[in-house]
Amino acid sequence: SSPHLVQVRERIRINGQPISKELFSKYFWLVYNRLEETKDPEHASMPAYFRFLTIMAFHVFLQEKVDLAVVEVGIGGAYDCTNIIRAPVVCGISSLGIDHTSILGDTMEKIAWQKGGIFKPGVPAFTVAQPERPLEVLRDRAQEREVSWVPRGWTWGTPWQGGLSCLSPQCPLYLCPELDAFEGDHRALELGLAGAHQRSNAALALQLARTWLQRRGCRGLGELKEVPPAVELAGRPVPLAPAFQPTDAMIQGLRDTEWLGRTQVLPRGPVTWYLDGAHTTSSVQACVRWFRQAALKQEKPHDGSEVRVLLFNATGDRDTAALLKLLLPCHFDYAVFCPNFTEVSVANNADQQNFNVTLENALTRCLENQRTWTRLLEEKGGQDPWLPAPLRTGGLLQPTAPRGALLLVPPAPRPLNSPSLVFPCLAQALRWVAQGRDPRLAAPAATGAHPHPVASSGAVLLREAAAVRVLVTGSLHLVGGVLRLLDPALAQ
Repeated sequence: SSPHLVQVRERIRINGQPISKELFSKYFWLVYNRLEETKDPEHASMPAYFRFLTIMAFHVFLQEKVDLAVVEVGIGGAYDCTNIIRAPVVCGISSLGIDHTSILGDTMEKIAWQKGGIFKPGVPAFTVAQPERPLEVLRDRAQEREVSWVPRGWTWGTPWQGGLSCLSPQCPLYLCPELDAFEGDHRALELGLAGAHQRSNAALALQLARTWLQRRGCRGLGELKEVPPAVELAGRPVPLAPAFQPTDAMIQGLRDTEWLGRTQVLPRGPVTWYLDGAHTTSSVQACVRWFRQAALKQEKPHDGSEVRVLLFNATGDRDTAALLKLLLPCHFDYAVFCPNFTEVSVANNADQQNFNVTLENALTRCLENQRTWTRLLEEKGGQDPWLPAPLRTGGLLQPTAPRGALLLVPPAPRPLNSPSLVFPCLAQALRWVAQGRDPRLAAPAATGAHPHPVASSGAVLLREAAAVRVLVTGSLHLVGGVLRLLDPALAQ
């Protein structure tokens, strides 16, 4: 899976756990040295970062003799380096979104074409509810790849018997029913991952798991609920796959699933961190729904105020203005922008270094995000009534080289309707937000800091608030850096 949040070893897991440092080191150097010895002398180049880790992951799985490897595509599908598996057991495509447009295209149809590139002849494929046109593109891609093969003698009502035969080419790809269809009359399925959008992911996971288990000849997987042929294609370009009764193991698996950085809540006394690596319009919409349900619908503390903070950054070619606009309904008291660097230091954690982005470029983007936030608030009109007038200003806080104190770069040219700050690294941003109230984070150093209405007044409010709710979103790398600082054990 990719990307990793805290440590690169998270990308290669066995039985759900990242491989050990010893195993990672062993296979890293084995693969590296083998490639170094056999590379083309005329074009002496090693595989790039992601390609190397993909090669290494395949080697690890082969050497460790895993029974099943679940491989997540990096970007797109058709031309991704993970797409060298000629005959996977099953393929699945989750909900499509607009992302990596410079590589995949700027429409859902173009992106669907890229995603459909993972389909393989003779391999069943599943997807979830998609917009009509992208779903038609997936259907066409499936037909191009002849994905209409299923096991000989196997219908939706019988176990997998082995061998291959062909269904009608009109049914190459199957749509997962809603998760409700998998629930019994008195047995609701509980998910370990919060958010309504995870229900479609769970439905897809059930179909993929069942396909693998049938391939293994497993029995007792529950009865399939047949879908009458008359409704199979009702208003859909792709037939609906029948649901089935999940086994006890499947039910427990859905309930116990954990995935760091996705709809994750970390309560730390008066400060609660809400972490979600959403970075597309559809995933940020889902994040907002989750956050509003998890945090904003809670009653305000009776013994004091509640302060809501947004910590945001976005990378790549993403439309940050569109993402920030979606976050406006959360009514944040403060918006904090900073790069994905944990510290402004060359001694930064190697697993989280990005050598393609300089600190200067990252800070420039943060300042652009701050100006965008300001403009969006102005366009929205009005202001949150609980914000006093003196707080409507903004600026950039950054350390001086010799002593690391905070200095103020001239504030934004226009007044802000809501306070916003830019910090040069996550450590400083988190310390300012927590104000010493999170036991894992030291209080911000006041020495050397210029007086600043947002920084000083905001610090007072954060220190005195009965509850501080912080949403961290916009980038998985941002969430990973925050996790590393909030839970240092993850970096061990």
